[in-house]
Amino acid sequence: MKRREFSLSAAAVLATGTLSKPALAQARQFREGRDFRRLGTPVTPDAPAGKVEVIEFFWYSCPHCHAFEATLSAWAKTAPKDMHLRRMPVAFNSSFVPQQKLFYALEGMGKLGEMHTKVFRAIHEEKQKLDKDQDILAWAGKQGLNAAKFKEFYNSFNVSNQARRATQLQDIYGVEGVPAMGVAGKFYTDGQMTGGGLQTVLQVVDYLVAMSRTPSSPAPDKP
Repeated sequence: MKRREFSLSAAAVLATGTLSKPALAQARQFREGRDFRRLGTPVTPDAPAGKVEVIEFFWYSCPHCHAFEATLSAWAKTAPKDMHLRRMPVAFNSSFVPQQKLFYALEGMGKLGEMHTKVFRAIHEEKQKLDKDQDILAWAGKQGLNAAKFKEFYNSFNVSNQARRATQLQDIYGVEGVPAMGVAGKFYTDGQMTGGGLQTVLQVVDYLVAMSRTPSSPAPDKP
C-alpha cells in the first residue's frame, strides 16, 4: 500500500487529537516545493462561486485520519466563510473501494454528517472490520438506517462514479499518503512535506486559501 507516515513529532500531536489556536498562530514563511507543491495541471474546483475549495483526502481505516477528524472539524468551524471543505476518500488499491462507496452512500442519503465519525469510531475504537461489502451493509443496517435504501445507494451507478472520480482526483493531486490536503485545484500539502504535523499542515492550508483569493477579494470575516 502506498502511504507516507508522519514524523515522530507529528505522531505525538496526532495522538492528542487536539490543536491549540496558539499553535496555529505561529506563522512561518511557507515555500513552494518544501511545504506545498503546485499541481502541474490544475483542476476545476467543485465549489460554489466565490468559494475556495479545500479537499481532505482520507481513508476510514487510517489511524492518522481518525485522529485528525476532530481537529479538522474544529478548524473548519473557525475558517473564513469563503472556504469550502470537502472530504474525499482515497483508494490506493481496489480493497479501499468499499469504504469509498460507504462514504458516498451515506452522503447520498443525507446521513454523512451524523455517521462520518461513527464510521471512524466503529473501526478504530470498536475494532469492527468495515472493509468488505457484506460487512459494511450489515453494519449500516444496525445503525438505524434504512437498510434497503442504503444498499440501493451503495450499489448505485452514481456512487460508483463518485468513487472513480475521487480516485482520479487523488491521482491528479498526487496523493502519497493520508491525511492530505488539496487547495483550490492548484496546491497539495501533507504532514510529510511540512514536517510539522497538524499545526503546520493547517497553517499551510490557511496560507494557500489566502493566496488563492483574487487580489480584489479581501479575506472575509470568520463565522
